[in-house]
Amino acid sequence: MAEDPLAQSELAALTRRFEEDAQTTDREFGIVKSDLTALRLQVGNLDQKVDRLGEKLDGFIAEQRRVNATLVELMSSLVGKEPNAS
Repeated sequence: MAEDPLAQSELAALTRRFEEDAQTTDREFGIVKSDLTALRLQVGNLDQKVDRLGEKLDGFIAEQRRVNATLVELMSSLVGKEPNAS
C-alpha cells in the first residue's frame, strides 16, 4: 500500500499542533506553578503577621484589664465620700 502524501501532510500538521499545544501547556503550567509558589510565600507572611497582631492584641487586652482594675479600685475608694471634699 502506497503512502498517501495528503494523509502524511495532515498527520505532520496534527503532530506539530499537538507539540505546540504541549509546549504552551508546559509554559502555562510553569507560570501557574510559579504563581502558586509566590502565593504560598505571601500566605506564610500573612500568617506570621496575623500571629504578631494576635500577640499584640493579647498584650493590649492584658494592659486594658490592668487599667480597668485600677479604675475600679480608685472608684471604689471614692464610694461614700463627699464629692466636693478635698
